[in-house]
Amino acid sequence: MGLDPNTKLGPYEIIAPLGAGGMGEVYRARDTRLDRDVAIKVLPERLANDADALARFEREAKAVAALSHPNILAIHDVGHERGTSFVVTELLEGETLRERLRRSAIPWRKAVEIGIEIAEGLSAAHAKGIIHRDLKPENIFLTQDGVVKILDFGLARVTPGAGVPPELQANTPTMTLDTRPGTVLGTVNYMSPEQISGRATDPRTDIFSFGCVLYEMISGRRAFGGERVAEITTAILRDEPPTLADSGRAVPSELDRVIMRCHEKKPEQRIQSARDLSFALRDLLSDSGPSKRPAEYAGRRTRTMLVFQLAVGVVAVAALLLTLNVGGWRERLFSRPQAGTISSLAVLPLENVSRDPEQEYFVDGMTEALISDLAKIGGLKVISRTSVMRYKATTKSLPEIAKELNVDAVVEGSVLRVGERVRITAQLIHAATDEHLWAESYDRDLRDILRLHSEVARTIAQQIKVTLTPQVQARMVEVRPSTPKRTKPI
Repeated sequence: MGLDPNTKLGPYEIIAPLGAGGMGEVYRARDTRLDRDVAIKVLPERLANDADALARFEREAKAVAALSHPNILAIHDVGHERGTSFVVTELLEGETLRERLRRSAIPWRKAVEIGIEIAEGLSAAHAKGIIHRDLKPENIFLTQDGVVKILDFGLARVTPGAGVPPELQANTPTMTLDTRPGTVLGTVNYMSPEQISGRATDPRTDIFSFGCVLYEMISGRRAFGGERVAEITTAILRDEPPTLADSGRAVPSELDRVIMRCHEKKPEQRIQSARDLSFALRDLLSDSGPSKRPAEYAGRRTRTMLVFQLAVGVVAVAALLLTLNVGGWRERLFSRPQAGTISSLAVLPLENVSRDPEQEYFVDGMTEALISDLAKIGGLKVISRTSVMRYKATTKSLPEIAKELNVDAVVEGSVLRVGERVRITAQLIHAATDEHLWAESYDRDLRDILRLHSEVARTIAQQIKVTLTPQVQARMVEVRPSTPKRTKPI
């Protein structure tokens, strides 16, 4: 390491080294202006006069600075001091995914939870036109607070119109392979077929790498292995890794299908966006149907039945106490709205993940139809289309938007149109807690646009209505007649 403790780079005072890699040395430092600890990545002295290394170093800083997402390492500052180029980032406490995998494989549910956060971070980067192109366990960080961070955008490619500095909007060279006999490059195991072949890359190359990372988290082994670079690249171009089930892992069959779709050799056959990938993984965690549970749960039926019987008993006793109004509990529970009640929401402009400008009218129409149908739910305030459209392509966080619109919840989603098929995703998020209350995807034939708008919007509205009904009813208790009236079920 090249910097001693107490060395100063501008307002930053070096405390101790944290680690080193081929393209940078990382130190813990103190920001004397804001009185906080930060991380400083310094270009090694041996590369200080390397124009390509300097360009990559600057490219990473500018690319990440254009992003603002909880699952992407935040950049605070950049600088050059006495011949030393450096980048200042948030200080992370925890370990890389590689360090975690050295201990053991990860249970599939935990791996999927980690995968969802990686996919969310990739989605934010792709929305800005930034492709990571070097996704691997070394570049995934697991913080002590349970947050997943994507690191190292040094090989990122930035597409035109991404909203970042013009000098970054170019097809930067992809990774090069050292093909000398006996050479092993860890990064190669996670490269997509198009990267290896030197073809153009797009966000779907990160989807392939993501599949490799998720596979390794669960199986404990690399999806595409080998002792030499030639063996690894041949496997990526030609072979399919064994399924997780074939590897002896008790996982849902749908999880294997998701990973297999990430590993498709042709980009057009993969899952098409990180946003869709996130939804697919969330569906896996929310799907508790017995036919799709892994075999490992079969032996727990007896314990589950006992828990169920106990729960039924508790519910029965609670119902009796409420019926008799013992201790005045009925008034305590229903005399006022509960904390966290959702009485208002906003439908954010749906995202056009097709990236086809001609589809914007279709996506905007879907947003408007959804707002119209949700507005029909009694007792629920829905923000108008005019107010929400200004948040189209915004970089603001959901809590910020919810605060500005003064709503309790937000509906967001995306529309993907390919040929005569369309896929619409939507999710309901509680603004204060950022908790996902409901999410669903819909695949339809594109035959009658107007009918499709109405059908899907009505279905989404009904699902959200069911989710919100207990809360909406709780708000309406005070205005109901004292004698209950029989109502039709929703």
